[in-house]
Amino acid sequence: MTQDSALARLLLTRLDSTLALVEAVRSDRVLLEATLAAATRTAEAIARGGTLFICGNGGSAGEATHLSGELIGPFLDKTRRPLPAIALGFDTSATSAVANDFSFDEVFARQIAALARPGDVLWALSTSGRSPNVVRALDTAAERGLLTVLLTGAVHAELPASAEILLAVPSRETPRIQEIHLMLGHLLCEVVESQVTGSAS
Repeated sequence: MTQDSALARLLLTRLDSTLALVEAVRSDRVLLEATLAAATRTAEAIARGGTLFICGNGGSAGEATHLSGELIGPFLDKTRRPLPAIALGFDTSATSAVANDFSFDEVFARQIAALARPGDVLWALSTSGRSPNVVRALDTAAERGLLTVLLTGAVHAELPASAEILLAVPSRETPRIQEIHLMLGHLLCEVVESQVTGSAS
């Protein structure tokens, strides 16, 4: 087998696994209903003057900034107003101060405590659902009266009870989970944009 043919087989294998997961998501009624609930309730919160906060670590942090950018900048409608969305953890002075003086577990929670108000929304991304700083963010957000949404991987017993809406991708493979998180995140953004600003979908 040549290197080119091995790489081609790898590509096809990865595409097949992603397609299989997309089909599993499409058939997961609980996940689909939870996604629509998260989208609608986020839109309602923003329409009432609320702010969306988004957090995650590593690749999920990248997705947090990606999704906040879709709402602040244009997503599908380049004529609508910007929508209030903040990706947590990107104020390097605040984040490093909290991590140094308290704990890295507190980097998101302390920003929520400082900035969030009842009626706001938190989208928390964690492929495992166990990241301590994401769990603390969810706990703090719930205590402060935010709608809490957790995007994670396959359901397990250790998922935080403070997540009011759970978007659990039926996979334990981190790259595939992140791919679906971005797809679901784009759907959330599309619904929020449409419902808050009256944009045609």
